[in-house]
Amino acid sequence: MLNIDGFAYTNRLRQVHPLEKAAFAFITMFLCIGFSLPVFSCIIILLMAYAIIGLARIPMKVYLKLMSLPLSFLSIGVLTIAVSISTHGFGAAQLAGITISGINIGITHSGLHSAAGLFFKSLGAVSCLYFLSLTTPAVEIVDVMRKLKIPALFIELTDLIYRFIFVMLATAEDIYTSQSSRWGYASLKNSMKSLGQLTAALFIKAYHRSQTLFTALSSRGYNGRLNVLAPEYTVSVINIVIIAIVESTLAITAILLEMGKIG
Repeated sequence: MLNIDGFAYTNRLRQVHPLEKAAFAFITMFLCIGFSLPVFSCIIILLMAYAIIGLARIPMKVYLKLMSLPLSFLSIGVLTIAVSISTHGFGAAQLAGITISGINIGITHSGLHSAAGLFFKSLGAVSCLYFLSLTTPAVEIVDVMRKLKIPALFIELTDLIYRFIFVMLATAEDIYTSQSSRWGYASLKNSMKSLGQLTAALFIKAYHRSQTLFTALSSRGYNGRLNVLAPEYTVSVINIVIIAIVESTLAITAILLEMGKIG
């Protein structure tokens, strides 16, 4: 299991103000979402890769493994956009396709362009979130959310869900290891059976741990707010200027790309 919290506490950008890192991540993500340009999304992916690997010194292997996680559901999602179905044909717009009982199933220029745009836009947005989560501990992200006056209920739910993701991953890994040691995945039939048992056991254990956590919090005077201590940071004027220059350059590049001035 990837120790994201470990990297968040040990990376080279650890001492940078969390608000600065959050501003860089979210402004870049909003630009990526706002402009549906595959080339621009690729630029953002490369920029975040440099920030994560080059500046924060997160191992490339870890970053690539994290980026590979959303590829499965993204591939399925963009496939439904790239493939079009029609009873009248697609004409010259069709790149490839087949006809079954009068129904045309094919890939068109517009469908392929939309699929590529969604695919790279999603990866670009994910890379921005990875930058924030790999360089900023969850405690400091929660502190940033409080400073931005985000509703307390949303903050508490976000914090609890984030922590329980790792609890469920660790539990799933333990169950999987136990099943594998008993040849639970030796065949397709055993794999399907073991996967069902893993899923059922996982949610039961997660529910039990959630009740245990609530009991522990209640015994310590929990009143609906998780109070945590976050270190004090000094805002860097140089970092703010660099962020402003980078974001302005990205915005101008996106506008020029959209107008066809470059590329």
